[in-house]
Amino acid sequence: MKKIASNCPQKESPFARCLRLWLVAAVALGVVCVSFSGCTNADSKQQKAQAAAPHAVSVAVAKVQRQDVPVYLVGLGSVTAFYTANIKSRVDGQIMRVNFQEGQIVKEGDLLILIDPRPFQVQLEQMQAQLFKDQASLRDARLNLQRFTTLIPSGSIAQQQVDTQQSLVDQLDGQVRTDQAQIDNAKLQIVYCNITAPFTGRVGLRQVDPGNIVHAADTNPMLILTQLQPIAVIFTLPEDQLPTVSQHMKNSTLLVEAYSRDNETKLATGKLQTIDNEIDPTTGTAKLKAVFDNKDNQLWPNQFVNANLLIETRKNSTVFPAAAIQRGPQGTFVYLAKPDKTVEARTVALSLTQNNIAVVTSGVNPGDTVVTDGQDKLQSGSTIEPRNMSPSNTPSGKNDGTSATSGTPAS
Repeated sequence: MKKIASNCPQKESPFARCLRLWLVAAVALGVVCVSFSGCTNADSKQQKAQAAAPHAVSVAVAKVQRQDVPVYLVGLGSVTAFYTANIKSRVDGQIMRVNFQEGQIVKEGDLLILIDPRPFQVQLEQMQAQLFKDQASLRDARLNLQRFTTLIPSGSIAQQQVDTQQSLVDQLDGQVRTDQAQIDNAKLQIVYCNITAPFTGRVGLRQVDPGNIVHAADTNPMLILTQLQPIAVIFTLPEDQLPTVSQHMKNSTLLVEAYSRDNETKLATGKLQTIDNEIDPTTGTAKLKAVFDNKDNQLWPNQFVNANLLIETRKNSTVFPAAAIQRGPQGTFVYLAKPDKTVEARTVALSLTQNNIAVVTSGVNPGDTVVTDGQDKLQSGSTIEPRNMSPSNTPSGKNDGTSATSGTPAS
């Protein structure tokens, strides 16, 4: 019997099936790679285009101005009372009355403390009685001397007796003078019982009370009196600055401004009085003394202050914020902002740095714009995006104490 041919497909082998699936996957992967390569090339071209475009740097800017600049020399100092007195007793006795309150302002000559004067009053009366007695003896001796003297020509009395009487008169005269000195001393002790203010000043804390016994040998004072108006400030400056200060002192009286410990608050304005007569070799500084009226009592003894000595005022100076100053191999320079929002490195001649401003003699002109922040990302020709100028970016000639090196000329 013959086999009949079948039109039905034969069953596919496992190897053929795997080969077919592999070919399909390879074709699909090729399509994906071609698509991804096209996208990648497009993104790369876009990034290169963006990188090639100029990038603006955000910076802070400020205007160059023309103004008067005060030049200060800054030193550290402390307030010192113009006069200070430790009031002690000069006699021994009991305190009868205290005529002041702690912190009171007393005037020169005001009675502060009264010590019992009665013992000294009794001594005074005793000395006065002794003087009266010795004066009577002196008068009698002088009368006898006159009588003896009239008898000498008649030879009724010896010259030796007359000389002896003269010696007695001299001795009694000396005794009378001693009595008078003791009386004056007793009166002085009574005066010492009245403790008065030697000058106008402020009384400190009270150390004694009525009824206390005080002695002339006591080491602790009964009170401390200090003069606050006027008051002095002793501050130091480097010895290299003394010639400049001395030269300006010959021309005019120099002003000194006292600032608080944090160098933020101006306390008072005074005048420079003198320079010490020697330099401290250990620190290389010299002491200067300034006097303040201190009408509002802003300064207190031993208070720490920052003293700003005004040397001169430079008229019509070209200034801008000191933050704009840059230093490089070519010297001192600034980045000058142009109208097209690009910058140019401009060399400047620095004359002075005063607080937060810089004074220059050449390189920029009033009205120019300089970069004060973000210079580390700049070079000549860089594109910038200026930020709004803040008040801190505006030059100011006021000595606001923002720098401890204010008044230091630039080298």
